[in-house]
Amino acid sequence: MGRMYGKGKGISASAIPYKRTAPSWLKKDPKEVVDDVCKMARKGIKPSAIGVRLRDSYGISQVKAVTGNKILRILKKQGLAPEIPEDLWYLIKKAVVMRKHLERNRQDRDCKFRLIMVESKIHRIARYYKKARQLPPTFKYESSNAAAMVS
Repeated sequence: MGRMYGKGKGISASAIPYKRTAPSWLKKDPKEVVDDVCKMARKGIKPSAIGVRLRDSYGISQVKAVTGNKILRILKKQGLAPEIPEDLWYLIKKAVVMRKHLERNRQDRDCKFRLIMVESKIHRIARYYKKARQLPPTFKYESSNAAAMVS
């Protein structure tokens, strides 16, 4: 099936390891992994970047296999979870950059079209997160205050 906002029709993606237990060679204790995740979150690193750092630095392919909880659940339990979900945050950031580009290049019609697509995606995802109660019901995306949200 085709994508909503792209030309791609592929289904390829990375595969998570089949084995759902921690590797036998891993020397880190689950409590140490949780502490590392919380330390990185306090520095302002996003949950997906925390996963990449743990994979690249410590060889932890799946945090859930080691600790029993996903990164975002660990952060929510510690009270360190971001207030705006990460995918929505990055879309808002993209829209802010596109608006800034459009201010300098008014004639860029392709950018204007793509901005409309990104903003409609933002509204759709925000509606989902409100329904799932991960965003407050009063949350509303407005392009005028979007830059303040992502800074």
